[in-house]
Amino acid sequence: MAAGRFVNREVREVVIPRPRLIMDRQNPLELLSDEEVFRRFRFRPDTIVYIVGLVADSITHRTLRSVSLPPLLQVLICLRFLATGAFQQLIGDSVKISQPTVSRVVRRVVGALARRIRNFVTFPRGENGNRTKQEFGAIAENVTRFFYLGFPNVLGCIDGTFVKIKKPAANEADFLNRKGYHSLNIQAICDAHMRITSLNASWPGSVHDSRIWNASALKDQFENGLHDGLLLGDSGYACRKYLMTPFLQPVGRGQERFNRSLCRTRVLIEQTFGVLKARFPCLRFGLRMRPEMAVSTTSACVVLHNIGILRLDVVDVELEHDNQLHIQDQQVLAQPDGKHVRDHITRQYFNN
Repeated sequence: MAAGRFVNREVREVVIPRPRLIMDRQNPLELLSDEEVFRRFRFRPDTIVYIVGLVADSITHRTLRSVSLPPLLQVLICLRFLATGAFQQLIGDSVKISQPTVSRVVRRVVGALARRIRNFVTFPRGENGNRTKQEFGAIAENVTRFFYLGFPNVLGCIDGTFVKIKKPAANEADFLNRKGYHSLNIQAICDAHMRITSLNASWPGSVHDSRIWNASALKDQFENGLHDGLLLGDSGYACRKYLMTPFLQPVGRGQERFNRSLCRTRVLIEQTFGVLKARFPCLRFGLRMRPEMAVSTTSACVVLHNIGILRLDVVDVELEHDNQLHIQDQQVLAQPDGKHVRDHITRQYFNN
């Protein structure tokens, strides 16, 4: 009898499920001022709504088990991650969702933005190319800020920057850069307004800037004469008829003025990287993700950077104006045709 009562008591001790809680997903755009939204998400409300419109169809996730997160909340979660570089657990705690959900949301939104890179990262050609050269020429008038003398027919400034990533499981040595940490080497070209017009984000950190450029489709387009204008780079690139680099050992006043003007113009690309990483500190502090996901995340940040410039939703950053000559790798030798064009430009524009 006693044993029977014990068994019946065990059967009656059934775990009663807790009632399901439906969380109230409040809209931060309605609760915060424009400036508070900008500080938290690095964009103002109207730009965030524009971004949601771009990716809503791609990130709407339907499930039979529960109500999915609305596109606006997904975009805000992703922007919060990009704007802080914080652990996904902290991002999830702030909106009361789990870390795996944050991971899926970030992957979904980043992928949707990266797939639209051709719509927002385009190298200027034709009329757009002429407009870009005019914009560089207009900046040349502001002598006290950027230029000693202005360069003619500039289509963009080119350089590379490192984005730190976690140690990859495969081909670890390829991602170890010259500074001693694992990274991607991101090569970009910017225009006079710091809009990125060309991006190559898929190379590991050990690869030299010149190799990335030589393997690019844009380099072949310049070689085939599809672009009428100049790129400005540092000494990490070979001097070509379309790519001007500084004199490694300038002789005479003309070559010194050439170098000074090139450096004060080329600083635009360094400032562009500064603005990009100021808006998205995740690129400055490092991406704790696999290389493939880091490439997509970097591409998404560049898309968002250009969207911010196009919509005049910009970050207020105190820029440094670097007047120093950068000598990166003197083993990258200047080609004869590039030397000839560089000497011609020096005689025509900088010897007077």
